[in-house]
Order: sequence, then structure tokens, then C-alpha cells
Amino acid sequence: MSNSNVESTEITLNSSVQQDNGITIDNSHSYFLHQFDAPGMVLVNTPFDGKGYPGWRRSILISFSTKNKLGFIDEACPAPNLADPTFKLWSRCNDMVISRLLNSLFKDLASSVLYSRTTKDLWSDLEHRYGQPNGAKLYHLQKELEDLVQGSTDIAVYFTKMKRLWNELDTIKANMFCSECSSEGRKEYDSIQRR
Repeated sequence: MSNSNVESTEITLNSSVQQDNGITIDNSHSYFLHQFDAPGMVLVNTPFDGKGYPGWRRSILISFSTKNKLGFIDEACPAPNLADPTFKLWSRCNDMVISRLLNSLFKDLASSVLYSRTTKDLWSDLEHRYGQPNGAKLYHLQKELEDLVQGSTDIAVYFTKMKRLWNELDTIKANMFCSECSSEGRKEYDSIQRR
């Protein structure tokens, strides 16, 4: 029996538990679905339309972190064998995460990844298409920061715009730097980005 199987069958650390086919899981386990979890739950304010991927990506990672479902994206929670008693639990959670991701995309984008088998497949497809370093975007952000002046705007508005540009610039620079990272380096960068 693998470690993930041991975790899913023996975790009973607190009183918030679910039982499914004789398997008991607590609310800190990745397979746990809260009673308010629903496939139609909205994760982000604005569905992703192909623009602003770094911000959308960060919002999604924060949302899944709060639900303890990041393992479905980064494969820290891989699919068990079909014969494994936890496969149905994993499959249900995987489908829930896929559904939430699809609801976070504009219709045309959602239809292009609708038939992804796993959350990891869907996420990798989006990362491949939209998560690539963009030299032109980097230049435009640097130029926008250079040209930014307060003018007649209030200091809070000015600072907010500047902060957003800095954050976006940092993300793009880090993605460009980390685009050729090992998978371990990329995982470490992603964990830092989620903080």
C-alpha cells in the first residue's frame, strides 16, 4: 500500500471527517470535499480570457490552496491505480477541480481544454499556452513604470497602480528566469509565489 493510500485510509485527526466506501478522511486531506464545495463555485472575479495570465494564475493558486487542492495541479496528489479503493475519491476531487477551472475560463478557452483527463493536464495546457515568458510584455511594463507620474491623481491611486506594475514585472522577470528551471526549481518558485 502506498503512502497516499495509508494517509487516505488512516487519517482521523479531528472531528470533521467524511466516510466513503469505508474510507475515512479528515478535512485536511486533499480528497476531502466540504459540504459547501460545488462544481459551479466561482474562484476568481473575472474569468480568464487570454489576457493577464499571471494575475489569473495567482488567484487560482490562492483559491486552490485554501481548499487544499494544489496537489491536483502540481501532481503532488497523483491518480492512484484503478483498483485502489481511493481511486473514486481522487477522481471525484479531480473532477471538482477541473470543473472549477473550467468555470474560471471564458467559454472559448474552456472548450479548448474541456476534454482534459486530469487537472494536471488542463493546467499544463494553459501554462504552455499562456505562462511563457514574454519579452515584449516585460518591455512595456518597464516603459509604463518609467513613464508613470502622479499628476493630479491621488497618492493612493498612484501607489496602487505602481504596486500592481511592480508585482506584474516581478512575476514576469521570475518566470523568464525560471522558464528553464528544473521541475524542482519550478516547484520551489511556485510555492514562493503562493505565499
